[in-house]
Amino acid sequence: MYIKEGGLFYIALLIAVTMHEFGHAYAADKLGDPLPRLEGRVTLNPIAHMDFLGTFLLPVIMIALSFSGGGLILFGWGKPVRVSLPNPKTRARDDMLSTAAGPAANLVLALIFALIAGVLASFGFSSAAYFCATAILVNCMLFIINMLPIPPLDGSHFLKHLTGMSEVTYARLAQWGIVIFLVLINISAFSSILDFLIKALASVFLRVSNLIVSFLA
Repeated sequence: MYIKEGGLFYIALLIAVTMHEFGHAYAADKLGDPLPRLEGRVTLNPIAHMDFLGTFLLPVIMIALSFSGGGLILFGWGKPVRVSLPNPKTRARDDMLSTAAGPAANLVLALIFALIAGVLASFGFSSAAYFCATAILVNCMLFIINMLPIPPLDGSHFLKHLTGMSEVTYARLAQWGIVIFLVLINISAFSSILDFLIKALASVFLRVSNLIVSFLA
């Protein structure tokens, strides 16, 4: 893997993580939660959403390791958006809506990149179209991984409400979430399924790009 390709993947990841966390903050803000805005999270400034380990150190290490050969394995996360959920009557609903907004933002971003990629490819801007395709893959990766029901990933919030899990139990599980995830991705069957789901989702957006190329041809 070349330095340029690694840089493209990192830029795509930074954009995806920023939009993901902004989605959480924006939805919570619109639902009347004052905390995300007070903490400066209702912004598209990536610095506000960066986590040193998840948005910088780990992705850079993964990209560097890919130079030794093999495919690129890239994973990262942003600084979690804190919410206060002040209305007890709508707390569960607001939590699920603000949680869903993060992965939804990645799907919207993937669609935007798919549309742009189709136009760019039609006019011969292959390098820029390649970056858009990379961004599609990264956003699909974040969507699929975050929908896993492993605390504190987004999917676990839905599991918590569906099962009536207590906050104490959830917090205890969340302490081991990253360990559970790292163990699972090192199981070949699990990583193969994850890879299949990510590529299958990305292929949907790439088909949109191809349709645009066909239309503009």
